Amino acid sequence: MVLHGWGGNAQELASVTPLLNLPDYQFLCPNAPLPHPYGATGRMWYAFTQPDESPQKGYQELAKSTELLTEWLKSLESTTGVPLSRTILIGFSQGGAMTLDVGLYLPLAGLVVLSGYLHPISQPPEHTFPPVLIVHGTQDSIVPVSSAQKARDTLTGLGVAVQYQEFSMGHEIRPEVLQLIRNFVKTNT
Repeated sequence: MVLHGWGGNAQELASVTPLLNLPDYQFLCPNAPLPHPYGATGRMWYAFTQPDESPQKGYQELAKSTELLTEWLKSLESTTGVPLSRTILIGFSQGGAMTLDVGLYLPLAGLVVLSGYLHPISQPPEHTFPPVLIVHGTQDSIVPVSSAQKARDTLTGLGVAVQYQEFSMGHEIRPEVLQLIRNFVKTNT
């Protein structure tokens, strides 16, 4: 399962999955439920509110997307035959935030967050956490590396097994990142 970022779409990340060189794995790349305001083909999981807008709108969209994604993930075993315990959730940027929002509350095999961030966790779930791989660029001008470091520190403090790696790159996925993801997937499924 691979979740795109704000303004992206399922096709963008679907084109990356063959590069992971995992031919025995099935990849699903859903589109976020909301249209992106600045592009005809872009999608988003929730809006980033402007200073003159109500932040409540973004919270409501986040809650709805979290609910839809959770329901969809729970329904996958009946259509794919793959249990959640053998499913890895991967997300890029806003999709990375969604990966943590949903994935920490499900019995998944693992979570991969690429150039992502963590929303505040009000109440940690009361179950065993899936292992998490966080990868971020030190020159990311969209999501600062400090966001990834904060996510790492928060999750580690909750007892999550976190593998963390920074690369000298921007807001992108490079070949060396693909190798890390591949190893993480093979180790945890």
